Amino acid sequence: MDRGTVGSAQSGRLLVEVREEGSSAVVTPAGELDHHTADLLREPLEDCLAKGFKRLVIDCARLEFCDSTGLNVLLGARLKAEAAGGGVTLAGMQPVVARVFEITGADAVFTVHDTLEAALADGSS
Repeated sequence: MDRGTVGSAQSGRLLVEVREEGSSAVVTPAGELDHHTADLLREPLEDCLAKGFKRLVIDCARLEFCDSTGLNVLLGARLKAEAAGGGVTLAGMQPVVARVFEITGADAVFTVHDTLEAALADGSS
């Protein structure tokens, strides 16, 4: 499997790492995703799509917080990926983050897996 690191971005509250995993881009945000840090996730997601990755897997295991701005970044990436014939899959959400998706109904529009491994094994998105 190809596990090449594509890049990373960081602020004081959010670190975003991107790597290739086969034909998918795995994007791992760690920390707090909110109004102040949303661009640190938006830009790598858009870069992945621009590079031709149609399938984005967001590893949420280290994401501690997500507000509506962060949710909108993920929804926007999903729309762009689907327009390109792909999709966005979420994996390993912490309960506090999963609750935001549940309350807003966003969990119904994403494929969500308990683990990154399960998300990568499911090539449906």
